Amino acid sequence: MSTVTTEATATAGTLKRLSDEGVSIWLDDLSRKRIASGNLAELIAHRNVVGVTTNPSIFQAAIGSGEGYEEQLADLAARGVTVDEAVRMMTTADVRAAADLLRPVYEATGGRDGRVSIEVDPRLAHHTAATIAEAKQLAWLVDRPNVMIKIPATRAGLPAITEVIGLGISVNVTLIFSLERYLAVMDAYLAGLEKAAANGVDLSGIHSVASFFVSRVDTEIDKRLTAIGTDEALALKGKAALANARLAYEAYEEVFGGDRWTALAGARANKQRPLWASTGVKDPAYKDTLYVDELVAPGTVNTMPEATLNATADHGEITGDTVTGGYAQARADLAAVESLGISYDEVVTRLEDEGVAKFEVAWQDLLNAVKKSLSSKGADAA
Repeated sequence: MSTVTTEATATAGTLKRLSDEGVSIWLDDLSRKRIASGNLAELIAHRNVVGVTTNPSIFQAAIGSGEGYEEQLADLAARGVTVDEAVRMMTTADVRAAADLLRPVYEATGGRDGRVSIEVDPRLAHHTAATIAEAKQLAWLVDRPNVMIKIPATRAGLPAITEVIGLGISVNVTLIFSLERYLAVMDAYLAGLEKAAANGVDLSGIHSVASFFVSRVDTEIDKRLTAIGTDEALALKGKAALANARLAYEAYEEVFGGDRWTALAGARANKQRPLWASTGVKDPAYKDTLYVDELVAPGTVNTMPEATLNATADHGEITGDTVTGGYAQARADLAAVESLGISYDEVVTRLEDEGVAKFEVAWQDLLNAVKKSLSSKGADAA
């Protein structure tokens, strides 16, 4: 993990420009070492970081290493807790600590930023009632007003989003790949706000983001374009993900400019902001700040791994809005991909299925690592 140096801080002007364009910078990572070392506090103070997102893979990497968790693992082993309970105690402790660090940002922005996201157990992604129950439990365990509960945008997740928003719990909707599903996510959010209003909940306290995944779209479609191999196909590489995201923003503008939203806005509701996720570039042939430089639009969030954050600070090119003027070209790019026999619907369905599966594997790996640690600590105590 890198430390924010004086030299690096001097380059943060690019990050300020990004923030000034209306893009909230959130860090896509969290670990106990990052918190305890002061690294997260420095990123908040000097790198314009105003939020944190986590996922099962992030926690698997952090807790699986064991670094910083030894004392808590020993205490959990002494209590004889289950593996699932141990994981929840460790992950919610980290989220709570990060939320406390970001509390001043939360207060200063009226709850818009200063948020820390924690995801429901990925094994529940296709179970609506269990997802709702888990979201309520996580909000209770973290017990901070600036927590966001991550719910995947699966078919089972959509009604869960409505129900959880209706309870007044802020939600980060994750694993969105398709425009059709994104429209359903926004509908679920609006339905949740309407339910909350009917329940007498103050809408001004509910916030939400919709995490639209970017780089994985290019990874999958580029692979297919490479296989086709024609000049026409190769010329389209690196264009689909940006096109998809830009059209998502167009949909956001339409939904949150419509009559249904106007009624909720009158009740002081907050828009569900688009969040660009999976913004670390996977193909080394592309500029490492591609999914930052080319997705600048007001009212958005870009959640970045630290490597992407540092790259943006060092050599990002923030030239103003790079989204709203590109809708016609975005439609043309996706149509060109489809014309080559690459099915958009098949790609985004595959990506959602793979996304859920990857998080399930990461969560199981984390459970296995913690089980091993608990057994070891228990044996030592005996």
